[in-house]
Amino acid sequence: MSYELLIGDPAYSSWSLRAWLLFDRFGLPVREIMVSFLQDSVAAQVAPHRPARTVPTMRTPDGTVVWDSLAIAEELCSRHPDLGLWPRDATARAIARSLSAEMHSGFATLRSECPMNLNRAYRNVPVSPELRNDLRRIEHMWDYAQTICLSEGPWLCGTYSIADAFYAPVAARIAGYGLSVSATARAYVAAHLRDPAFRRWRAMALSGGHILPWYERGYPRSNWPGPVPSPARALPDGPSVNAACPFTGRPVTEFAEIEGMIIGFSEISNRDKAVADPDVWPQVLALTKSKPQPSQH
Repeated sequence: MSYELLIGDPAYSSWSLRAWLLFDRFGLPVREIMVSFLQDSVAAQVAPHRPARTVPTMRTPDGTVVWDSLAIAEELCSRHPDLGLWPRDATARAIARSLSAEMHSGFATLRSECPMNLNRAYRNVPVSPELRNDLRRIEHMWDYAQTICLSEGPWLCGTYSIADAFYAPVAARIAGYGLSVSATARAYVAAHLRDPAFRRWRAMALSGGHILPWYERGYPRSNWPGPVPSPARALPDGPSVNAACPFTGRPVTEFAEIEGMIIGFSEISNRDKAVADPDVWPQVLALTKSKPQPSQH
């Protein structure tokens, strides 16, 4: 039996993104349950998982309900100590915990003025003094963590950890609103935008098709600053190179052209997330990379 994870709309639910990244990055089996932001209240939809009333909410394999992203992170770490969700080095672990706690409770101006919206990218966004203070604090903490932890890679405290999952939505906000930050902070944001797990989450957001007007802002729009996915498009029919959906194993009913191949899927949602970013789904890459290459003469 796997975990269950209740998540909100991937385009907007920054809290859900934190928890989901931990399952994806650390290879934990999970069944995702989507909670709509358009239908009944979130609390009503989550009610069967009492006493939770928000997303994300996790149900463990033994049936325990855990709510709140930080509680979920800590519980996963306790249940899977071998995975290194927190850094193993004591100093790095202490810093990662401090970073995550401050993110969990702080930066109210960044949250309110720049709500996460993975459907949009803006430019010429006005920066209030309070927002500038939040950004300077974030720069300082990121630089401190990478310096003290002697991070050789792009992440805050050595290898990818809970702290990085917690700051992924911050990176999305800085990127999506074109906010000015230091060169080292820009490099950290870029690492998130390249991260296949983050790109999978954004592909889920783009495939959802829901635009929630209360998250929209009237700033000039720009192109999303992350990697540009390979071209792909939905098709009305096949035949496809595969008889079974690469995600579910069920018979195909929906089709898409990816890397010049027609690939079939069992659900529109799976087709659309593959079309949104075909480069980051191992299930799709297993098909496209098996395409015979022309012989060289």
